Amino acid sequence: MTPYTFDHNAFAATLRSAYAHLVDGEESGVVVKVAGRVMLLRTQGKLAFATLRDSSGEIQLFALAALTEDFEGFTKLHLGDWVGVTGEVVRTRRGELSVKVGSWVRLAEALHNFGDKWAGIADFDLRYRHREADLWANPASRESLVRRSQVVRSLRERCWAADFTEVETPMLNAIPTGAAARPFRTFHHALDSDFFLRIAPELWLKRLVVGGFERVFELGRVFRNEGVSPRHNPEFTMLELYAAYWNYRDMMAFTEELVAGVAMDVLGTTEIEYQGRPFSFATPWPRRTMAELASEAVGEEVSVHTPRERLSALLAERDVEAHPSWGPGRCLAELFEVSCEHSLWNPIFVTDFPVEVSPLARRHQGDPELTERFESYAACRELSNGFTELNDPVDQRLRFEEQARLAAAGDDEAMAIDEDYIKALEWGLPPTAGLGIGVDRLSMLIADESNIREVIAFPTLKPLKD
Repeated sequence: MTPYTFDHNAFAATLRSAYAHLVDGEESGVVVKVAGRVMLLRTQGKLAFATLRDSSGEIQLFALAALTEDFEGFTKLHLGDWVGVTGEVVRTRRGELSVKVGSWVRLAEALHNFGDKWAGIADFDLRYRHREADLWANPASRESLVRRSQVVRSLRERCWAADFTEVETPMLNAIPTGAAARPFRTFHHALDSDFFLRIAPELWLKRLVVGGFERVFELGRVFRNEGVSPRHNPEFTMLELYAAYWNYRDMMAFTEELVAGVAMDVLGTTEIEYQGRPFSFATPWPRRTMAELASEAVGEEVSVHTPRERLSALLAERDVEAHPSWGPGRCLAELFEVSCEHSLWNPIFVTDFPVEVSPLARRHQGDPELTERFESYAACRELSNGFTELNDPVDQRLRFEEQARLAAAGDDEAMAIDEDYIKALEWGLPPTAGLGIGVDRLSMLIADESNIREVIAFPTLKPLKD
């Protein structure tokens, strides 16, 4: 029977640091207890060498037939077995820092092969379905998830430092609301009602601002019933925050400093290499309007005031068919996406989105067909979305009704009318700016990963059939 506990008192990385001074063949006289998985094992007569990997790194185990209890059993350990070892810290004559095994115990047996130490597990489906094995066989997988944890910690601490209060809002919603996306539907038996997994916590958080929380944020999961790709997972993590008395310019300034600060906290620099190409988080980030960027990309001036027929023709030239329900604003946004997004490498703010695609954003002071909204892009993908919040309940109802019209026309991502939220606005929402940052995508940049699955511990996969 395997033991219930093992009182280990040392980690591989700590030992490597503390005993770096030992010269070849020197013994420390210090006995330690280490625990971890056996990742490599080789026997040479009455000697055996194993690589022990724990959460901090690796260290060699050095066993001798004349010294090690149950030496023969030690030589028959499986790769991947968990062991607890008691022994002296030494440096072998060949210069390898080691724990000279006095006694050992198998803590758990690995019944599956962990793969070759150097190659790890290469099968992507196996890696993601059995992440528990991948994390041991491929140290880079663990490092990416550690980076993600560091990103989350930095985001949270920086929001706290800026006097934001962390809150939690419902994940089950009576209507799909908070953003334009297809929701997941579920059923609550006790209440005999359909519910939807939240698309975003936005409307709940703004109701807290109405209630007097001047700065709030939430770090949590959101769910969108959409496709899976290297940049998309049906459930993902968002940082969403709101600040009373700010507008979208204030929020852009906060966003760039927040993201650059995370890079400094985790990597110690804002100048990195992402997927083999130089990348800079350094502030300030450029600000360009959607219309400016789209005009440059297509070679003629376009805007929300360009006739829909011309925007539709420009889309057709790029193999995009404009849906009959799309107005000029939606066509401009689609034109920007298809013609510009792939070229936005270093961080940039794209501003002044059409009202048609921004149902929760306040109208632009200079053009009522636009909103005070921005999205930040980095490494050719959207990283964040923010805007000056619409706080007029009458205008908000009209926007929701337009979304309902789009839904009736076949848009399955259109928002529903949220009467409770409109009622909340009637109590008065002060001037407010909001922000949402995709934590998974930011983690991809920080961890230098091209696939979102690498920074999600257990990404969504199609179930295997028996």
